[in-house]
Amino acid sequence: MHLEELRDYCLLKKGVEEGFPFGEDTLVFKVMGKMFLLSGINSLPVQFNVKCNPEKAIELRENYSCVLPGYHMSKQHWNTIICDGSVSRKQLEEWVDDSYNLIVSSLTKKLKTELENL
Repeated sequence: MHLEELRDYCLLKKGVEEGFPFGEDTLVFKVMGKMFLLSGINSLPVQFNVKCNPEKAIELRENYSCVLPGYHMSKQHWNTIICDGSVSRKQLEEWVDDSYNLIVSSLTKKLKTELENL
């Protein structure tokens, strides 16, 4: 998956905005102001960090060589995914979806209502 494909996929999701809060080299995607994915724009192959349930994070790291503990993130809650071709695009999208859904489920009732009304 190329960075533009990852970007396009993230921006299709409801309530998502992109930005560079950590500098011009790190693209960040947020839903309702909460980060769910970040990626270095110069990484080859593309690498991105996604939030993950702690038990599932460990399971993914054990089963996929392209999944590592989150780089510069909480190792318990974040994974770094390396797009090295070892998993399908569908699988990568599922991990993005999981991160997005995890953040949405943790939003306040007010923010969830705002998201639903977008």
